[in-house]
Amino acid sequence: MRIRVLGSAAGGGLPQWNCACTNCSRARNADGRVRARTQTQIALTADDRSWFLLNASPDLRQQILATPELAPSTLSARGTPIAGVVLTAADADFVMGLLHLREFQPLRIYATPGVRRIVTETNSLFHTLERSAPPVEWQDFCFGEEMPLRPQHSPEKPAPLRCKAIPLNGSYPDYVPGDFREILAREEAVVALVLSDGKKRFFFAPGLPGNSSTWKPYLRECELGFLDGTFWSDDELAAVRSGAKTARQMGHLPLSGSGGLLEELQAETHVRKVAIHANNTNPMLDEGSKEHRMMVDAGWTIAHDGMEFIL
Repeated sequence: MRIRVLGSAAGGGLPQWNCACTNCSRARNADGRVRARTQTQIALTADDRSWFLLNASPDLRQQILATPELAPSTLSARGTPIAGVVLTAADADFVMGLLHLREFQPLRIYATPGVRRIVTETNSLFHTLERSAPPVEWQDFCFGEEMPLRPQHSPEKPAPLRCKAIPLNGSYPDYVPGDFREILAREEAVVALVLSDGKKRFFFAPGLPGNSSTWKPYLRECELGFLDGTFWSDDELAAVRSGAKTARQMGHLPLSGSGGLLEELQAETHVRKVAIHANNTNPMLDEGSKEHRMMVDAGWTIAHDGMEFIL
């Protein structure tokens, strides 16, 4: 498997357009300590022909243009090596990029029934995905089952990639109307993914609510784990915005502190741990900071745009 990090920041990217925090200022000034980052986006392939996207970031168009492997073939007037999209939640920075894929292109989108219903039933703008011939095809996850990932146009061919969704006991986004949220299954709100080519596995969880540890056994089965690196500390946002929610209240397990990911996963030394979806305020993004050094010393990799992993 080839796993390409197209983007590595949380919602808003780095620098964030309306923020002058230390990290954003350093990124704007290109002083070498804080790298600019687009919003989190992963692409993977097992055959170098069909690529699958994990979530669909608001920066997806520029990320595709910056990645030659995702360019359409010169042998035909229209087409793409992007075969499908796998969604872990309905957060805006995970689904907005679907609108960049609306240009009459047949695709398969994998999601829980709850996430599918939010995208297709609460916002008519996403109906533009139905204009292709055939229209975009949605495929629901079945918890406990490993599903094949395959292009919509070749369902009969063996699938080199397989995916399993792991419920994380998270919450649906605040923009979902309350009455609609009440009829959706809670376990379908946020999932982690285990991706496999039959030989190697990797784990993807850019959001970890922190109120369940059922995902840990799945991580232990993997060689590589992309894990929630949104916040360094639980009260990180309060330092820059009065009255802000804590990391846990926003559905993200912080990296540091009691019960944080550094502590929780210190014994998982056989898994290569990569922190992704970092908020612009996260001090570990400053490569001269003590927090950055703590991550490196603990055996973690901090994701940045353009990284590639081969399993």
